[in-house]
Amino acid sequence: MPDRTRARELAAEFNRKGDPTGWFEPLYQEGEAGKSTVPWGNLRPNPRLLDFWNSHPQQTMGKKALTIGSGFGDDAEQLAAWGFQTTAFDISETAIRSSRKRFPSTAVQYFAANLLDPPSAWRRSFHFVFEANTLQVLPAALRPRAIANIAGFLCPSGLLLVIARGREPSDPEGQMPWPVSRSELSAFTANGLEELSFEDLLDLEEPPDPPVRRFRVLYRPAA
Repeated sequence: MPDRTRARELAAEFNRKGDPTGWFEPLYQEGEAGKSTVPWGNLRPNPRLLDFWNSHPQQTMGKKALTIGSGFGDDAEQLAAWGFQTTAFDISETAIRSSRKRFPSTAVQYFAANLLDPPSAWRRSFHFVFEANTLQVLPAALRPRAIANIAGFLCPSGLLLVIARGREPSDPEGQMPWPVSRSELSAFTANGLEELSFEDLLDLEEPPDPPVRRFRVLYRPAA
């Protein structure tokens, strides 16, 4: 069971300061120093990305992919292994440096960048965009802006795969990571995308953690 205690403390501290994304860099710095744990740092590709790909392999030749909130780089490296020209970014410079160190011969282009203010050159540039677990660590007030920017990364023929913890709108948000509701995800269609598939999944965590409800959603630009 990942230890989320320190991540939650930092998230609460920086939210109180009015800097709701400022906690990621100190968390990665503490993790690098061995002082705390990055709870999502599993050092393996997202299993829900892998089983999606096994069921829905895509053409990758000459196509560009983007990994959002790339962490330690495993998802980005997997996309590159499948043949995409892959770009990955994270708000934490320490995370990006760690990724380059873990994969010294990588073909992935890693950047420190902010989802809430991404490079304009990335707009409508990618054939496959992967977003896993970033929305759920952002306060609800920031999600519409993040979603609009994510939708804007897709080129006209692109696909977006989103994976996030899910909840009903009536459920309490609970502690970070804060699950998202399907109504929040409808902002993707409001930003010009079409929902191709929606899966409501239950992932069995290691005891004593209860099972985790996840949404896996596939989008493309609306015609």
